[in-house]
Amino acid sequence: MTSEVIVDVQPKEISIALLEDKRLVEFQKEGRSASFVVGNIYLAKVRKLMPGLNACFVNVGYERDAFLHYLDLGPKFNSYTKYLKQVTSDKKKLYPIAKASNLPDLEKDGSVQNTLQPGQEILVQIVKEPISTKGPRLTCELSFPGRFLVLMPFQDKVSVSSKIKSSEERARLKQLIQSIKPKNFGVIVRTVAEGKRVAELDSELKVLLKRCEDTFTKAQKASKLPALVFEETSRTVAMLRDLFNPSYENIYINDTDIFNEVRDYVTLIAPESAGIVKQYTGKLPIFDNFDVTKQIKSSFGKTVSYKHGAYLIIEHTEALHVVDVNSGNRSKSKDGQEANALDVNLGAADELARQLRLRDMGGIIVVDFIDMNLAEDRQKLYERMCENMKKDRARHNILPLSKFGLMQITRQRVRPVMDVNVDEVCPTCFGKGTVKSSFLFTDVLEGKIRTLANKLSIRNFTLHVHPYVAAYINQGIVSLKRKWQIKYGFGLKVIPSQKLGFLQYEFYDKNGQEIDMKEEIEIKH
Repeated sequence: MTSEVIVDVQPKEISIALLEDKRLVEFQKEGRSASFVVGNIYLAKVRKLMPGLNACFVNVGYERDAFLHYLDLGPKFNSYTKYLKQVTSDKKKLYPIAKASNLPDLEKDGSVQNTLQPGQEILVQIVKEPISTKGPRLTCELSFPGRFLVLMPFQDKVSVSSKIKSSEERARLKQLIQSIKPKNFGVIVRTVAEGKRVAELDSELKVLLKRCEDTFTKAQKASKLPALVFEETSRTVAMLRDLFNPSYENIYINDTDIFNEVRDYVTLIAPESAGIVKQYTGKLPIFDNFDVTKQIKSSFGKTVSYKHGAYLIIEHTEALHVVDVNSGNRSKSKDGQEANALDVNLGAADELARQLRLRDMGGIIVVDFIDMNLAEDRQKLYERMCENMKKDRARHNILPLSKFGLMQITRQRVRPVMDVNVDEVCPTCFGKGTVKSSFLFTDVLEGKIRTLANKLSIRNFTLHVHPYVAAYINQGIVSLKRKWQIKYGFGLKVIPSQKLGFLQYEFYDKNGQEIDMKEEIEIKH
């Protein structure tokens, strides 16, 4: 299986697509101004105690206060609170965590009102992004994740990933980390650390310790609360850190700064793989070039087709996701209805496992498969689903088919479901239902080009249009494009873009910034 990562960097957002054998299996899109990322640490104040919930609300700068439960304070909360007071009281020198005093653990059955007070300053880390009407979910058990290790201040325990099966390797890693970690720090050894040398683990541990020290230094100097004291690495690097696999063939990026950032990171964690990070410099939009745009448009939305006419219907409610499997206009199997139902269901299991990763669907998922009479067929379907979900990094649990033919799946929900709306308000009629004659479309474009060139004195720009329109503009020896270039300057370029509608257009300057030339009521020239 070949894996490639395609990163599309736009002025307002970054989109990341993971392809396995050229098929889109993971897709993430995030605004470049988005400040809430799982892993961010804030120095914040307790806003309100909720004794009935044994929890409190904390102001971290979001429109809704974040939620912190008593059990998420962590057993070492007393030690870390005392240390935080020492740090904030002395603004000049940072007291080392290794020398911090270790207080008794917090009681598991204690209450929030005996532990916290409104207005108290605490360090909190986001573990769940704001979802629907809920604010972020917080923890006081801070963690600093790396490629091989996760560093946890105020713990003192070394844990090894349960996915490392060899008892000798587990013992080696545990002993090794115990010998190099400082006092008052806990470490979780990740699966990818299996077989790694002490030098690699020690160098990463030093990087994580520096991050931790910098976080407390920022907290020490924070003048205004809430204050962001540790920011998770960029979305691109964070995703690669969790996903990165030496078997990746290519990582293509269309932005120089992000390309340098990712190349530096890959050079740090896997020097032998630095060559797989490549900058995309083609004229076509990067997602069009790698056939990602078409897959996004066909994979999102309420109805998702898969093999031989069968399709899934995916509905999202507040409480759960509901998936219905339909055989559609599929022709019957010569082996009979039971074989036909099994084939459709197995195909649905393959597509559903991909959809869960692609949309990052979390919470409870209920799937209504086509009824099957044979117990061995139902077992085969359950095993196929379990096998498909092994590639999924999110924690999940799958139950066998119930007597109603329903399969129930729970999947870890960390951020809102990725819901790409493929149905949009018509960009050419703005929902009115009437458009100008398509024969006049090129006249409208020429009017925009004239305005840019003559009135705004912008000579170097790119026009993105639907591929059919681009083909029309480029056809012939003396094409429309050539006429426009002779008239308005050779800085004009025409690029076909699959993401645009038939009569939609976008202008970009030489730096890739969009020039807004759209008007709901077109100005007559």
